[in-house]
Amino acid sequence: MLGPVRIAITFAMSLMTTLASAQEVGSQKTFPARDSLAALDDPSPDAADCLRGFAWQNAAFDVQLESDDATLRSVRFPSPLDTGNPINDRVTMKWYVAKDKDGNVLHRPAVLVAHESGSGMTVGRLVAKTLSLYGVHAFLIHLPHYGDRRDRSIKPENQDVVTTMRQAVVDVRRGRDAIAVLPDVDTSYIGLQGTSLGGFVAALAGSLDGGFDKVYITLAGGDFHSLLVNGTNEAAKMRQKLADAGYSGDKLKQLVQQVEPLRIAHRLTPEQTWMFTGSEDKVVPFANAMALAKAAKISAEHHVIVPANHYSAILYFPTIIDLIVRESLPADVIPAALKSDS
Repeated sequence: MLGPVRIAITFAMSLMTTLASAQEVGSQKTFPARDSLAALDDPSPDAADCLRGFAWQNAAFDVQLESDDATLRSVRFPSPLDTGNPINDRVTMKWYVAKDKDGNVLHRPAVLVAHESGSGMTVGRLVAKTLSLYGVHAFLIHLPHYGDRRDRSIKPENQDVVTTMRQAVVDVRRGRDAIAVLPDVDTSYIGLQGTSLGGFVAALAGSLDGGFDKVYITLAGGDFHSLLVNGTNEAAKMRQKLADAGYSGDKLKQLVQQVEPLRIAHRLTPEQTWMFTGSEDKVVPFANAMALAKAAKISAEHHVIVPANHYSAILYFPTIIDLIVRESLPADVIPAALKSDS
């Protein structure tokens, strides 16, 4: 491993500072971009039907870059899915900039990070910040109705679950093309990492057209219906919310089937995909994680299973960071300090 002890220390230090808010200063620049989404075809009629829900017409769009402070920038672009809410439909990514010891911005690969369901996006912010400290440009995308995209006049529980998930997936895929036009990004490698909610989004976005070089799915799985029926905590809350809206039994199954990762997981490239699973996870039960791993043909070498639940798994995140850094950076630019701990 690539210095897990040192990464654990850095990860802990990041945790202590990641809740601090940056003040927006500096200038704004605009970069032209265009979607690179490939045709979403599949020989399986069921997969093709699922993919149609995530398709959009490729178009040109503008990417706005704003400086928040020395190490954090805001990137904004329009969502491919127009829901009629201008606040939500303007996507924000926070760019955690990779710099050398002298403060110079590095020309390095990038990873798009999709956050968990917590409103503070704490784990996503922590992952992004730590990756940047090890020389990887990290972009934390604000998923629909989170962060800068939260319309305070609308209650989150009133959002259409399927539309929200679809928008999250297409925003992540367009996010890849937004990252590709930004300065200082080595476009030969743009990866995708997601945790919990973000892990489901990453599994779906990574299954579209192979747009991301590598995909890291953390604390997520497949078979939404059984997860909602059997899962606890966040899953139980979502189950109740959908029941209150009239979705239960077959009606619930038909609803979530529209965004079911297992329908298109075979489109993930097993050699370029990793999963991280907690064996004691009750939010995303182990069986659901294994269902996704089986559908995507993820090998044992690419499936890291730790003795933890959905929350204590945070103790093993240095291992995840370790892997992503090793897979993202060329060997000759991996920090010497990390090599010395390997």
